[in-house]
Amino acid sequence: MTGNAVEISLLARRARNSLWSLFFLMGIVSMAWVPRIPEIKRSFDLSDGFFGIVLICSGIGAALGAQVSGGMVHRFGSQNVTRVAQIFMPSGLVVVALAPAPAILMAGLFLLGFAYAAIDVSVNSQAVVVEKLLSKRLMVSFHGAWSIGAFSTTVFGGAISNLLTPRENLLLVAVIALAIYIPSTERLLGSDRDQHLGVAGDEPRSIPVFGKAVIPIWLMALGALGALIGEGSASDWGGILLEDHLGVTKGVSASAFASFALAMIISRFVGDHLFHRFGMYQVVSTLALASSIIWISSILISWQISATNQTVALILVNIGFFVAGFGIGPMFPAFMLAAGTTPGIPASVGIGRVAFLAIAGYFIGPTITGLISEATTLPLAMIYPAMMLALGALMARKLLRFGLADAKMSS
Repeated sequence: MTGNAVEISLLARRARNSLWSLFFLMGIVSMAWVPRIPEIKRSFDLSDGFFGIVLICSGIGAALGAQVSGGMVHRFGSQNVTRVAQIFMPSGLVVVALAPAPAILMAGLFLLGFAYAAIDVSVNSQAVVVEKLLSKRLMVSFHGAWSIGAFSTTVFGGAISNLLTPRENLLLVAVIALAIYIPSTERLLGSDRDQHLGVAGDEPRSIPVFGKAVIPIWLMALGALGALIGEGSASDWGGILLEDHLGVTKGVSASAFASFALAMIISRFVGDHLFHRFGMYQVVSTLALASSIIWISSILISWQISATNQTVALILVNIGFFVAGFGIGPMFPAFMLAAGTTPGIPASVGIGRVAFLAIAGYFIGPTITGLISEATTLPLAMIYPAMMLALGALMARKLLRFGLADAKMSS
C-alpha cells in the first residue's frame, strides 16, 4: 500500500467514526422533543387536528432542505454543508423550546426539519464515499447509530420529565449536541476528498417520472413511504396515545416510542443476517405485514381495556410498538439498497427519488394521522400508519414478482 493510499485509508476511518457520531446526534436532536410532545401540546391547548397541522411544518422544512442540500453538497462538498446545518439543527430545537406561541413552535419545527434533511443528505452522501474507500458496507450500522440516539433521547426525556421542564430539557440537548457536532464534523472527509464537488460537464442524470423502466422505483418509494409513515406516527403520537387516551402518567408515556426505538436498534443490527439467510424482500414483506397486524391490534385492545386494567393495557401497547419497530427497522435500508441496485437506473437518482418521498411521508404522515384523529379518535387513527406499513409489505412482495434480483446486504 502506497503512502497516499495509507493516508486515504486513515482519513476514511476517521470519517467513519465521525459519521457514527453524527448519525447518533441526528437521532438525539431530531427526537429530543418526542417524550415532551404531550406537555408541549397541552401547554398550547392544541387539538389533535391542529397539532397535526403543526407537525406538517417539519415536513415542509425537510422537503425544502432535501431539495436544497443535494445541490449544495454537489457544489460545496458534504463537510461544508454539514458545517452549516449543524448550527441550524440545534437552533431549531432552541426555537421549539422557547416558543411562546404556536406560530413560533411551527417556525422552530420548520427549521429543525430543514436542517435535519440537510445533514441527512450530506452525511449519507459522505457515507457512500467512506464505504467505497474502505471497501466495506457500513450504511446500515450508521442508521443503527441513529436509532440508538433516538432511543437514548426518548428514555432520557421520559426519565427527567419530573425534574426538568420541556424547555430545560430541549435547551440542554441543543447545547450538548452543538458541542459534539462541531468536532465530529471537522473529522469528516474534506471537499477535496469526498468526491461530491461538481466538475465541468458533470451534469446529474435523470430518469422519467413515469414509464415501465421506473415502475420498480415507484414500488420502492411506496414501500419506504409506508415504513416512514409508521415510524413518524409512532414517534409523534405514541406519547399522546398513552397519556390522553389510555390515562398513563407523564414520563411513562415515553415508553411506547422507547420500545419502538429499541426494537429498531435490534432489527437493524440483525438485519444483515436475516437478509442473508432468508432474502431481503421476504424478510421485509413478512415482518412488515405481521408487525402491522400486531401493532394495531395491541392499540385497539388496550384502548378498550385501559379503563379497567391500565397495567395490562400499557404492557400490551408497548409490545405492539416493539413489534412495529422491529418490523420497520430493516425496511428503509432495504428499499434504499434496492433503489441503488436497480438495473438501468443510476444509483444516486434512484436513491434520491425514493428517499425524497419517504422523508416527506415521515413528516407529513403524522399530520394525516392527526386529522383522522380529529374526525374519530387517536386509537382508530393509528389504523392509518398500520395500513401504510402493510402497504410496504405489499410493495416488497411486488418487487419479487417484478423479477428484481434479491439484493443481499453484507457487513
